[in-house]
Amino acid sequence: MVAYEDIVSQELAQWRKKMYAKPSLFNQLSKKAQTKINNWIPEKIHSIITDSIKNMVKATLVGSHMTTRKPEVQELNLYQQDQLVKEKLSTYRKTASAEGAGTGAGGILLGFADFPLLLSIKLKFLFEAATIYGFNTKEYEERLFILHIFQLAFSNEKTRKQTLRIIENWEQEKQHLLDMDWRAFQQEYRDYIDLVKLFQLVPGFGAIVGAYANYNLLDQLGETAMNAYRLRILNIPKN
Repeated sequence: MVAYEDIVSQELAQWRKKMYAKPSLFNQLSKKAQTKINNWIPEKIHSIITDSIKNMVKATLVGSHMTTRKPEVQELNLYQQDQLVKEKLSTYRKTASAEGAGTGAGGILLGFADFPLLLSIKLKFLFEAATIYGFNTKEYEERLFILHIFQLAFSNEKTRKQTLRIIENWEQEKQHLLDMDWRAFQQEYRDYIDLVKLFQLVPGFGAIVGAYANYNLLDQLGETAMNAYRLRILNIPKN
């Protein structure tokens, strides 16, 4: 019988290959277009957006920590941890999907409200996942790790590869990390979700887009979180 850790190691190898893969032509063109748009935006506006998202994320981190409960069963093996995280992810996907449908149905005004609500749902899930895998979210370094998972899930090729290398070498890298690069953090996230979220602002049609997009964004975040924590737990050598 194949050990579960061996199965996970194979899954991690496939996931790493996907994460280090070159982006599709569509993604390359989208990134170029987004870069041009960002260059048109005045620096003052960028600073305001960066500070807003930074404050929003930090407030959510505090709130998520306060409301995250430890699993009833403290001693879990990796298989049990993975299954529990999948159960939590299923719940959060449904919540995000319902939230996306609700805000999408309201058109532009409620569509804008989707951004902080979805951000809160994503970070809350990451806190739950960290706790299930046995990491103490009271520690500052663990909150930084959560933010790196978030950035890994929603970033372009260059940033994705850089972030994955940090996660793969976390024990060494965390000693040099004082804070996030908030400008890069917010811009990567905005660039990643801007296109699909624009369609969510269309009344009626936005409800369908919002539900589908939020479901898939949580699904992607869940896969990224599981594999990031698996890497730390198994401490698999890098290729």
